[in-house]
Amino acid sequence: MEALDEARVLRKVALRLLPFIGLLYFVAYLDRVNVGYAALTMNADIGLSAAAYGAGAGIFFLGYFLFEVPSNLILEKVGARRWIARIMVSWGVLSAGMAFIDSPLAFYVVRFLLGVAEAGFFPGMILYLTYWFPWSERGRIVASFMLAIPISAVIGAPLSTALLDSSVFGLAGWRTMFLLEGLPAMVLGVVVFFWMTDRPAVARWLSDAEKAVVQQALDRDHVAAEDGHLHSLRHALSSPRVWKYAFVYFGAVMGSYGLGFWMPQIVKGFGGLSNQQTGLITAGPYLLAAIAMVLWGRHADRTGERLWHFILPALLAAAGFLLAALVPETAWRFLGLTLGAIGVNGACSAFWALPTRFLRATAAAGGIALINSVGNLAGYLGPFVMGFLKDRTGAYGAGLIALSVAMVAAALLAPAWGRRRTLALRPDPV
Repeated sequence: MEALDEARVLRKVALRLLPFIGLLYFVAYLDRVNVGYAALTMNADIGLSAAAYGAGAGIFFLGYFLFEVPSNLILEKVGARRWIARIMVSWGVLSAGMAFIDSPLAFYVVRFLLGVAEAGFFPGMILYLTYWFPWSERGRIVASFMLAIPISAVIGAPLSTALLDSSVFGLAGWRTMFLLEGLPAMVLGVVVFFWMTDRPAVARWLSDAEKAVVQQALDRDHVAAEDGHLHSLRHALSSPRVWKYAFVYFGAVMGSYGLGFWMPQIVKGFGGLSNQQTGLITAGPYLLAAIAMVLWGRHADRTGERLWHFILPALLAAAGFLLAALVPETAWRFLGLTLGAIGVNGACSAFWALPTRFLRATAAAGGIALINSVGNLAGYLGPFVMGFLKDRTGAYGAGLIALSVAMVAAALLAPAWGRRRTLALRPDPV
C-alpha cells in the first residue's frame, strides 16, 4: 500500500510540474535554435558566410559557459521560482532583440548575451527535478522534461519557417520570427514567479501526508548503498568523476547542436523545397525522436540499467551521421539525419539520470552546472565545425563525419564511469 501511495503522490507531482516546466524548456530551446531557421534568409541579408554563421550560432554557449555555475549556485540559494523568472524575462528580451541586428558583429554580440541571460536555466531545471523526484524515477522524468527539445522542432520548425514568409511592422520574415518568438519567454517569466513552487515542503497543493511521502522517497536516495556521494561544491568541482561526465556530455552535445543548428539548411539543400516545406520535413525526424525518448526513458527506469541506455543511442546517432555523410541518395541521407536526431536526443536525455545519482546539496548545484557548461561548449564547437567544413568542402559530409566521431568518443568514454556506479537503480533495503 505504501508503494502504491508513493506512486500516486509522485504522479500528482509530475502532473503538476512537468507540463509547465516542459513548456518553459520548449520556449527556451526554440529561442536558442530558431536561428537555424532564420539562417535560411538571414545569412544573405546581413552577410554571413557558413563559417561565420556557425561561429555566431555557437557563441551563445561561450556566454552560457562563463555564467552557468554561478547562476546555478544563485538558484540553489534564492530558489527556482525567483531565479528562473529572472532568466526567462532577460532571455526573452534578448531573443526578441535579435530582430534588430544588422551586421555579423551585432549577431555575435546578441547571441553571446543571450547565452549569458539563459545560463543556469537547463541545469537549474535538472537540479529542480532532484528536489521532487527520487533517482528511481529520473529516467522517465528527465526524458519527459527533455521532450521539449524534439517537440520544439516538431512545432517550431513549421512555425518558424512559416513566419519567414510573414511580416510585422514591415520587418523581414526572419526579424518577425525573432520578435514574435521572444515574447512568450517574457510572459512566462512573470507566470513562473507566481506559479512555480520551490520545494515540496512549501507546496500548498500537497497535503502534509503527501509532502511526507515525497520527502521519504527523496530521503531513500540519501541512504542508498552507493559510496562516493559528493556534498560540497569544492569536491564536486575538483572531482575527476564530474569532469569525466562533462567530457562525455561534450561529445553528445556536439552531435545535438551540430545537427540542430544545421538541419534546416541541410534539408533545404536536398533541392526544390520552399521554406515551409523545409520546416515540415525537418519536423519529421524530431517527432520520431520524441516518441523514442519517452519509450527509452520508461525502459531505463523499468530495467534499472543506465549505462547502455546512453551508449546505444549515442552509437545510433554516430551511425546515422555517417549514413547521411557518405551515401549520396537523398532518401538515405534523410534516414541518416532521422537516426541522428533519434540517437542524440535519446543519449542526452538518458545521460542526466547518471550524475544526479551521486551529487548532493551544493555539490548538485555546482556539479550539474559544471557538467552542463563544459558539455555545452560543444554547442559552440559543433556548429562552428559544420560551418567551417562546409566552407572548405562545399558540402555537409565532412561536418557530419566530425559529429559522428564526437558521438563515438562519448560512447567509448562512457564505460569509464564503471558499472557498479551507474547500473544500480533501486537502493538496497535499509
